[in-house]
Amino acid sequence: MLWDLFCRVVDNYGDVGVCWRLARDLAARGERVRLRIDDASALAWMAPGGAPGVEVLAFDDPAPPGNVVVEAFGCDPPAAFVAAMVAMHRAPVWINLEYLSAEAWVERSHGLPSPQPNGLVKWFFFPGFSESTGGLLREPGLMAERQDFDRTAWLGAKGIARRPGERLVSLFCYEARPQLLQALAGQPTLLLLTPGAAQALAAAEAPGLRTHSLDWLDQRDYDRLLWSCDVNFVRGEDSLVRAIWAGAPFVWQIYPQHDGVHALKLQALIERMPALPRLAALWRAWNGLEPAWPLWPDPATWAGAAAEFSARMAARDDLASRLRSFAAAKLMPGC
Repeated sequence: MLWDLFCRVVDNYGDVGVCWRLARDLAARGERVRLRIDDASALAWMAPGGAPGVEVLAFDDPAPPGNVVVEAFGCDPPAAFVAAMVAMHRAPVWINLEYLSAEAWVERSHGLPSPQPNGLVKWFFFPGFSESTGGLLREPGLMAERQDFDRTAWLGAKGIARRPGERLVSLFCYEARPQLLQALAGQPTLLLLTPGAAQALAAAEAPGLRTHSLDWLDQRDYDRLLWSCDVNFVRGEDSLVRAIWAGAPFVWQIYPQHDGVHALKLQALIERMPALPRLAALWRAWNGLEPAWPLWPDPATWAGAAAEFSARMAARDDLASRLRSFAAAKLMPGC
């Protein structure tokens, strides 16, 4: 099938990150993908080599629609493109790929049609954490690749010198809360800071704590960063999913919303995670929802729970597989 994947880059690179992973994953499975994006500049460091089967076009490129149209996060294709869809003898499958959420209403909304005034139908497709949703982005063979990964070699190639007995922690965040430094102190720790807000903590001092500022990593190397660390602090949608596949303890910083609904979304995922003492309080504190920083969960118990959650999610069909099946079914005669 020929896929048109529309992406508007709002901020923080999350939109383009998710869309590029999806485009690359679909193309690797034999699909033809045109990523129509309004600002492709981040791909220069995120995906410098491109990907076979993926063509990057301007958002308003006049190329006619293919078989499947995916608008990421309700970004609305250009009016001229929608008019071309209406004029086709057989309209393409039109899918709105929504944001990831663990909330219960997602299961009720996934796969529902939205009839449009122009006669077309737009279908809602929700990524999620249960069998009743669209699943999570995961490339075939990813888990086996992680199992064969040599973190010592990768860290050495990146110039990251880990001392004996030192805990490795990665930090990718919207806001770097200084309380983290005190929480990490007390055990020898090397804190790896990604570009952006995290590097506000560069050269921070605390007993037993060292910091190392990273350059921009492409998506492949960011995965390997997560695989290398003992604890990962991640933010937004894309890095959350990659932290799950890393199978290591992680703490999620959700995108803050002015009306406070992000607190409900955070709690919804906490409730799907393995029940672990102190973990929920740690997540809430990192998101500024509790004033006091709790004690860390027991490291061995936390590591086991993270590995179990990763394996449980990996046992389900991934998002690209479910999306392909969904689109193919809608293209069948009579659908």
